[in-house]
Amino acid sequence: MIQRDIGQIIKNDFYKGKILVLMGARQVGKTTLFRELTSEFNNALVLNCDNYDARNLLENKTSTELKQLIDNHKIVVIDEAQKVKNIGLSLKMIADLNLSVQVLVTGSASFALANEINEPATGRLFEYQLFPLSIHELIIDTSQLEENRLLKQRMIYGMYPEVVTRPNDAKKTLLNLANNYLYRDLLEYRGVKKPEILQKLVQALALQIGSEVSYNELSRLIGVDKATVESYIDMLEKCYVVFRLRAYNRNMRTELKRGRKIYFYDNGIRNALISNFAPLELRNDAGALWENMMISERVKRNAFRQSYAQMYFWRTLQQQEIDLVEEMDGKLTAFEFKMGNKKPKLPKSFSENYPDADFKIISPENYVDFVS
Repeated sequence: MIQRDIGQIIKNDFYKGKILVLMGARQVGKTTLFRELTSEFNNALVLNCDNYDARNLLENKTSTELKQLIDNHKIVVIDEAQKVKNIGLSLKMIADLNLSVQVLVTGSASFALANEINEPATGRLFEYQLFPLSIHELIIDTSQLEENRLLKQRMIYGMYPEVVTRPNDAKKTLLNLANNYLYRDLLEYRGVKKPEILQKLVQALALQIGSEVSYNELSRLIGVDKATVESYIDMLEKCYVVFRLRAYNRNMRTELKRGRKIYFYDNGIRNALISNFAPLELRNDAGALWENMMISERVKRNAFRQSYAQMYFWRTLQQQEIDLVEEMDGKLTAFEFKMGNKKPKLPKSFSENYPDADFKIISPENYVDFVS
């Protein structure tokens, strides 16, 4: 069992009168994590809502019926809760019973689960996100030396738990994830009528990591209107496939105002979508893979540290750019991600307009502090 950084954070919130909700993509280890956190309890009730019988125990029940279901347990796990109709109302009733029971909930589609729970259960939940394994978690599990050795492999195959624990089957695992799991929540909960359009979109996004994305260009490329592109990207983000960075602008007239870049939470999924697992030495996208990996690792790091840092990229109309700008409590830090020996300089216009900002170059020689 590879220890997850967020595990102790969740456990510290046990029995504080809140339902604990863990969301994330399919196959990132949500069920495994809750199984570990509840292993010391002998009378845990686990409801796998992929099964009809488990869903039936929670749907359209009165508070009295829900109390009878859970009152004799110290821990209740509701797995794949987004499958339960009106789960938010059921969780609200459970929370309002004020029982000495800790309820843990997992959901693989944040938009489906959040839409169901947030309004009915406002103020009754603590929410967490689980991602594929992080470099920091793997360093703790093995060593920094070992992860340095495997860095190129991680850049190509990513860090889904099954990919890490069964490296010989990594390609097969990723293709299965990309083909069978990636769109399932979208197809089930939003009624996407043309999955082939969704597939074209994610492939187009996979080829543009590290580049500014134009919704107009994407709409022309895949043959749908701009509103559909934006809607699908929003859904992919809520399914933990991709995430967006907005352009940073404060002082300069020439700064981009509405730009966005789109990154994948996992390099392996990205490479599976374009069917390219070639070694780095044979690729022309090694720099983009490094940038995607480092920015996604920073997202994980900030989430696990419960940091509220805001992340952006920076670019001017004259094409001066910085890969990542992080803003925390009014303090700016600019980051550039480079694999080779060439060391970029901070653009003069940025340093003049943001003189108090720090600047750091993140390379394979110094990345550990950035992601830990």
